[in-house]
Amino acid sequence: MSVPIGVVGVIYEARPNVTADVFALCFKSGNACVLKGGSDAEASNQAIVKIIRHVLQLHQIDPNSVHLLGASREDAQALMTATDWVDLIIPRGSADLIRYVREHAKVPVIETGAGIVHVYVDASADSDKAEMIVWNSKVRNPAVCNSLDTLVIHQDKLVDLPKILSRCANDHVVVFADEASYKALASHYPQELLKTATPEYYGTEFLSLKLSVKTVASSEEAIDHITAHSSKHSEAIVAEDPSVIETFLNRIDAAAVYANASTGFTDGSEFGLGAEIGISTQKLHARGPMGLKELTSYKYKVTGTGQIRAR
Repeated sequence: MSVPIGVVGVIYEARPNVTADVFALCFKSGNACVLKGGSDAEASNQAIVKIIRHVLQLHQIDPNSVHLLGASREDAQALMTATDWVDLIIPRGSADLIRYVREHAKVPVIETGAGIVHVYVDASADSDKAEMIVWNSKVRNPAVCNSLDTLVIHQDKLVDLPKILSRCANDHVVVFADEASYKALASHYPQELLKTATPEYYGTEFLSLKLSVKTVASSEEAIDHITAHSSKHSEAIVAEDPSVIETFLNRIDAAAVYANASTGFTDGSEFGLGAEIGISTQKLHARGPMGLKELTSYKYKVTGTGQIRAR
């Protein structure tokens, strides 16, 4: 039978909607939650938790099923080391926050949130599809973890790169291009938005209207580049060659891999799971959008009438 994990601690930054979302998911799955938000939203978090606790009391439900810690680093440290009271820690926020929690927590951690996302445009790609997918993956909501960070493009498609990025130009996306892609864009992309890429722009989660471009000579090189820089969140290929698509989908190790679709679909509601507590980028015990099911474990109930196991 399904059972709650127990007490779930969530450490997050400046988005107070997380306070209500996490409580709702934990409450519905039978878990208690300990919340540690950031200082930027401290007053909002306090107001939301005050309302939640009031409503719980009105319905004769223990208000201590939700507890909000202060916004200090000391509070985070106390939560991360509360091995006798907390069963799971889920960090939500920047890569630095997730790394800090992973390195300092003694309570088991599920990593969520950090997304270094790639779209690979293969030599066989339909350029019209590529234009829409790259634009939607980048611009739909650039501040979320499923938004595009690096466009990887086959050298044979560089002639179509201005078209592929034309919608991004209209939305004022800053492009950090390698040498080959810079030449392809130089007389077509707005000069004030076109920059030269340096190594640190690959493997960067921009969370803004910025995009790096990497040119490759083969799909194998694209897979190697993505494998080296991915956070294993969401990765996509735009291609018409079935064998290239199948190889990409099988070889890329990420929570969600796409063929000819936007990475913006990596979301609990889009996957039919309802609300999510985060998007796990690891493999144990949950991967991808985490909803109610992922906030439970299970146990075996065994009943008998006196049976014993044979020696």
